[in-house]
Amino acid sequence: MDDWLHNLPVPWMALVIFGGVYLLAFVIYAGVLAAATQKRIRSFKAISAGILSPLGVVFGLFVVFTAAQVWSDNDRASTAVSQEATALRSVLVLAATFPGEPETKLRSLVREYVQQAAAVEWPMMAHRAAASLNAPSPALIQAMQLVLSLTTAGSGQEIAQREIVSNLETALEARRHRILVSRAEVNMVKWSCLLLQAVCALVAIAFVHCDDPLAGLVSLALFATGIAASILLIAAHDRPFIGQISISPQPLLQILPDSPSSG
Repeated sequence: MDDWLHNLPVPWMALVIFGGVYLLAFVIYAGVLAAATQKRIRSFKAISAGILSPLGVVFGLFVVFTAAQVWSDNDRASTAVSQEATALRSVLVLAATFPGEPETKLRSLVREYVQQAAAVEWPMMAHRAAASLNAPSPALIQAMQLVLSLTTAGSGQEIAQREIVSNLETALEARRHRILVSRAEVNMVKWSCLLLQAVCALVAIAFVHCDDPLAGLVSLALFATGIAASILLIAAHDRPFIGQISISPQPLLQILPDSPSSG
């Protein structure tokens, strides 16, 4: 789906999706009623109502199949951001073992990295722009080079140095994962199959109830509501880093000492 739909607030997204599905159901029913002449209505009514159950089950399976990917992508994205924030927080804590200029410089580089990620990388991920995986963040690379260049005094600083390097490597790996996940979405094949199955079910309902407009409208409205709710649920979570309920850089921003969200 396009960025404009994902960028809508959830209530507006719901309005667009529900309105579109209801309009589709109405057009289908109006078309079936127009085609249900005296000659054809018997053929339409010959379609067994028993077909509605398997059609509904298949649609439900498509929804589950599609939603499984969406939940997995969101879990992976959330985990990557949490791991990144945790690793960087550990770096800031361990930086105190190298007081003076090294600590100040290391904290400054972590701050630069977080601000760059929030201000530049997040908008790029939202629009699936080419956030280069081949060029790791310069700030973290500089931080790692700084730590490795430090001369340690005692086993305590040696341990802290190893831990800082390990956490910086973890942050770099977590960044790579979140950029990869930001490119994930439900592809057009899955959306097309899901919508095609929904249309088939709506057409079958219209055929079965072509001789009773009120029953047909009620049945179509109920099933269309279920279709729209399913599409809304998937679309709202389809891409982890875009939309009103997307994953924000807040976990990263909270590790900064003077962040208004920290504490």
